[in-house]
Amino acid sequence: MMHVKNLFILRSLAILTMASLISGCAIPFLGGYGANGQSLEEFEHHVEEVFRLQNQMASEVMMLMESEEGKKYQALLQAEQHMQQVCADLNEYVSRDIDGLSSGLFLRRRVEKTAIDCEQAALALKPLL
Repeated sequence: MMHVKNLFILRSLAILTMASLISGCAIPFLGGYGANGQSLEEFEHHVEEVFRLQNQMASEVMMLMESEEGKKYQALLQAEQHMQQVCADLNEYVSRDIDGLSSGLFLRRRVEKTAIDCEQAALALKPLL
């Protein structure tokens, strides 16, 4: 249980820093930021919401899997693993920032391109919980 608590604290810290970090994350190309061509402010807000949602879903899955009853949910585990794969770039970006490492242009562009897919994968977990 302590591992889950530490993970929650780490993720909470990441969420708090996300808003300030995202401003340097996206580079405007014709049509705006992200797949929806949003303004910088809209994109920053959306990516922060996606990060929070993805982390909330992962935390709920971890808590459920700690119980004996949770081991019965194969579909839930598969959906959570898919979410982790789809959200890998966003999680790598936040982890690198927390560790004080540069994220690089290519990683930042991948976060911009995969934010919607990450959000959809996280939302797909909700009905399974």
